[in-house]
Amino acid sequence: MNQNNQPPQFRKKSSAGKWILGLVCAGLIGGAAGYGGALLAQNTDSQQQSGVNITQGQSPISGRTEAVDVTDVVDAVRPTVVEITTESVSSGNSLFGQYVSQGAGSGVIMSSDGYIITNNHVVEGARTIAVRTADGSEYEAKLVGTDPSTDLAVIKVEAQNLQAATFGNSNDLKVGSVAIAIGNPLGSLGGTVTTGIISALDREIVIDNETMTLLQTDAAINPGNSGGGLFDASGNLIGIVNAKQSATGIEGLGFAIPISDAVDVLQELIEKGAVTSRPLLGVSLQEMKDGIYIMQVSQGGSADGAGLETGDRIVSFDGTEISSVAQLKQLLRKHKIGDTVTMEVERNGRQGTVDVQLKGQDQN
Repeated sequence: MNQNNQPPQFRKKSSAGKWILGLVCAGLIGGAAGYGGALLAQNTDSQQQSGVNITQGQSPISGRTEAVDVTDVVDAVRPTVVEITTESVSSGNSLFGQYVSQGAGSGVIMSSDGYIITNNHVVEGARTIAVRTADGSEYEAKLVGTDPSTDLAVIKVEAQNLQAATFGNSNDLKVGSVAIAIGNPLGSLGGTVTTGIISALDREIVIDNETMTLLQTDAAINPGNSGGGLFDASGNLIGIVNAKQSATGIEGLGFAIPISDAVDVLQELIEKGAVTSRPLLGVSLQEMKDGIYIMQVSQGGSADGAGLETGDRIVSFDGTEISSVAQLKQLLRKHKIGDTVTMEVERNGRQGTVDVQLKGQDQN
């Protein structure tokens, strides 16, 4: 779709458990390491049971909907999903001082010349990234850009004529729409297909202090599926799988980043390597029992320019009392670079307000 390594133009269709980011990791000390069920409508005969009158009439769905066969769709889109394996070197408590950990995830080809979408948490900190396509071809990949706030990343392999996914419009989805997930569960089962429906739209989920608005699906999601594709019944890419909720008694709670929310981020990652259009407060924060504290202030950033200091406790932001880091980040995302917001902080037992002009990454 893209020639001479130019940024691709996206192909669009018209418009109480533990959060698991589905990455498979295995630490090695010192070593290298169908939606088969469519809605079935039934006409109910008038009957009386236990004194309760059963309403006679037609189902809201006229006639009978046959089970959806996704075979052709899967055959068409499976080549657009790849397996990703990574190696990272970490310092730890091993006898050798460092250890190599291996990870595995999934990705979706977004251009024929090798740009691939995945999750930030799949490639974060990776020393090497390897990609295996559906036809068995293997490539070394380089990191193009990553955005922890949206858990999106773009990697690149040197290849031509790859089959790229066709982007759908996740804004047009409805609860009950068919959802087809394709990925690399457990890091060793590449090309695995699971099916279900869109269970909910616009779920606000907090993961690692980031509030994300995600699609919810009951298609089976497992470690290693992260970065893989969620497709509709026409084979359009509608989401990037990134999380599931796991606990005893919990099933069918998988989540994906809506593709329509991801397009601008992906384009900026390709062009700049990072999202620079988003305002930054320019601080590192820590949640304590008695509030949210500034642990570090970036020189030249928004907070530094407003006179905020390490040790300040943030009481409110833009008129809203702050109770978590995730809440503060969510409020910050509602603003743009150049906006001025009022913050109330506590320093040495005294409270005061400061006006903070928000800067972007390039302005710090």
